[in-house]
Amino acid sequence: MATEAAPARTPEREAFYEHIAPLNLAPLWEKLHLLVTAEPVTPVLPHVWHYRDVRPHLMRAGGLISAMEATRRVLILENPGLQGKAQVTTSLFAGLQLIMPGEVAPAHRHSQSALRFIIEGSGAYTAVDGERTTMQPGDFVITPSWTWHDHGNDSDEPMVWLDGLDIQIVNLLGASFAEAGAADVQSVTRPEGDSFARYGHNLLPVDWKPEVKTSPVFNYPYARTREALDALACNGAADPYHGHKLRYVNPGNGESAMPTIGTFVQLLPAGFASAPYRATDATVYVCVEGKGETVVSVPGVGETVLAWEPHDIFVAPSWAAHAHKAGQETVLFSFSDRPVQEKLGLWREARGNA
Repeated sequence: MATEAAPARTPEREAFYEHIAPLNLAPLWEKLHLLVTAEPVTPVLPHVWHYRDVRPHLMRAGGLISAMEATRRVLILENPGLQGKAQVTTSLFAGLQLIMPGEVAPAHRHSQSALRFIIEGSGAYTAVDGERTTMQPGDFVITPSWTWHDHGNDSDEPMVWLDGLDIQIVNLLGASFAEAGAADVQSVTRPEGDSFARYGHNLLPVDWKPEVKTSPVFNYPYARTREALDALACNGAADPYHGHKLRYVNPGNGESAMPTIGTFVQLLPAGFASAPYRATDATVYVCVEGKGETVVSVPGVGETVLAWEPHDIFVAPSWAAHAHKAGQETVLFSFSDRPVQEKLGLWREARGNA
């Protein structure tokens, strides 16, 4: 039924449709084939943002508006298939944020959960609910829903990171709230590294009970991530579709580190060429190390070759087969809405050309 074309239109039917329209009624049989499709249909297009092209504009923005005035000085990474919608996929937001030396991005909180993946610079901080963490390239930092957070740069160089938020999911559900902080910089109430010391070593405080679904670890340092990838690569062969791939987890329950956004990291050996893979979660990738390309095949559109190098960001649409080719040893960070799809029983994958 879902794949059938709409019934033929007749003058009598046209008159009926016009008659019921003022009553805010419409015939499902005219739209069913568009609403319930045989396979995923998405406006998202494969695309790559080359950091060497984006960075000059980001730095120019740094001279045009302050972080304080902008609240968050971010250039949105807008998918070319979703122009004007501030979306990188149909469910997620992505943007590059810049903090210049000496600046502060003032404290606020909102319903949306956010991830920060550090692209450039070293030594700036983000603070979440009274704890600061100093950020380094490759770190994955979490701002949970409805937590106070501010950012500052005490270093002598610009700091750039990728923001990923579940804005579209929250707005779809009509659950968006936001509040500005009473002060630009929140008070520090816990020493730096406290959350990692408590929860980041495969140990948990004996009486700790999770209060939220987000990981209590809010900075997953890249140094530890790289060690894990190297150990994985030494201990077994690469998966033909993913290379050596890990997911970031919440140590409190073993699930995704964020309840609405899944985060992953993978190591592709030099010369590795993955077999085609597709899944229902449109995925945003960041090249952390290495150089290569991803071939994305979209039904009805054809193949797109996305070449990437460090700091480049690219997206593979939902249900689009894609294959990575690593010219040298490569690390890719990625995020998607997979946890939401899995909770709803919707997530699906296909390996190879099936």
